[in-house]
Amino acid sequence: MTGGSISNMYAVNLARYQRFPDCKQKGLRALPPLALFTTKECHYSIKKGAAFLGLGTDSVRVVKADERGKMIPEDLERQISLAEAEGAVPFLVSATSGTTVLGAFDPLEAIADVCQRRGLWLHVDAAWGGSVLLSQTHRHLLDGIQRADSVAWNPHKLLTAGLQCSALLLRDTTNLLKRCHGSQASYLFQQDKFYDVALDTGDKVVQCGRRVDCLKLWLMWKAQGGQGLERRVNQAFALARYLAEEMKKREGFELVMEPEFVNVCFWFVPPSLRGKQESLDYSERLAKVAPVLKERMVKEGSMMIGYQPHGTRGNFFRLIVANPALTQADMDFLLNELERLGQDL
Repeated sequence: MTGGSISNMYAVNLARYQRFPDCKQKGLRALPPLALFTTKECHYSIKKGAAFLGLGTDSVRVVKADERGKMIPEDLERQISLAEAEGAVPFLVSATSGTTVLGAFDPLEAIADVCQRRGLWLHVDAAWGGSVLLSQTHRHLLDGIQRADSVAWNPHKLLTAGLQCSALLLRDTTNLLKRCHGSQASYLFQQDKFYDVALDTGDKVVQCGRRVDCLKLWLMWKAQGGQGLERRVNQAFALARYLAEEMKKREGFELVMEPEFVNVCFWFVPPSLRGKQESLDYSERLAKVAPVLKERMVKEGSMMIGYQPHGTRGNFFRLIVANPALTQADMDFLLNELERLGQDL
């Protein structure tokens, strides 16, 4: 795949085709109103894919998430029933393993139970968190992923393979990809070649010309080995935990929540705002800190950390601890640098 966004779109298209195969030839006129389900924590490509595929963004039904950003299976059941009552046909649930901001892992076993009862395709967007499966220590976060119909996985994220390196994994064994996407262009995909034509995968995808991106993953896996990649994942978790614990020791750092993954979300509270949480304008003033510090660190050339608002929360920093070259000394530098850059705020 050319990225996780395209993998997510493929999953939606495959689920639609499996349920309504006539849509390949007849298009949208062959379809009733459809509904797919995800949370507000999902990657934006889910809605973008719904628009691109002609389903419309209104077909994306938002399921409630808990305070940590995880899908609530009971509300998934409720949203499915509501969609049916409104005349829509549910066909897919998109769960997330490693959300973009909070790094949340949806409860896949419970979601898979709902999908099994309702006859829905379960897609797991594990573009960010899928590599956790390589860790014996942390793979429990993805318990239930083996029940998914499709999984998006980006080795170029947590494993730091070279861009692009993305995969779409399917449970299907009936050549669904080719049936859904194939055009049988005889000038490219001749069936009377001297070798096994099953090796010609080009007709299974939307793209025609492609790079051999899988070679990057193969080479990295060959060089690092399974244990080497596991160490890489475990090191990222360990550094994220180290950073969170160090923040607790310093005045002026406030975690948004305890990190479950390698997303460390926090506020830097400058000296002028410490001890003033009860002030009416505290949240408004705190939300202005991250943009100022981002500008200072970029102009200083010392580091670069992303920030964003989230729901009712004002701007906070989101540090992703994924680079395998990072050390505890780098984490200490980050904290010291934030203190230095924000000492006059």
